[in-house]
Amino acid sequence: VVLTSKLLDGTFPDYERGIPESNTNELYISTRDFTNAVDRVSTVSTDRTRAIKFLLQTNILSISAENPEQGSAEEKISVDYIGEEIEIGFNSRYLLDIAKQISGDRIKFLMADKLSPTIICDEGDDTALYVLMPMHV
Repeated sequence: VVLTSKLLDGTFPDYERGIPESNTNELYISTRDFTNAVDRVSTVSTDRTRAIKFLLQTNILSISAENPEQGSAEEKISVDYIGEEIEIGFNSRYLLDIAKQISGDRIKFLMADKLSPTIICDEGDDTALYVLMPMHV
């Protein structure tokens, strides 16, 4: 076996600049309930964008998708939410990919507004953090 490597000369990018620090709207949701709801609603979203929309209100998350050819779908889930009402869109495939990496019972979302990056993490595990950009829907 021959193992070859190359030493790169340079500085590693400052990844911490890409992690928002001012996200004050906190959402806590059951990992299983979230994954199942996103999976069901995303079956209606268009194949090209896979866009779904969140409408966050006090203790209720409405997840919806619309497709001119197939109709629309909406699910409402009871959540723990601290913050102002937000309507924000995401790519459902990215949400499901992140949710598969969460081993705990609840997912924690930290949001600022509908255009700013969202932080997603496992409520019980501080070792992993995911940053997801929203979509216009």
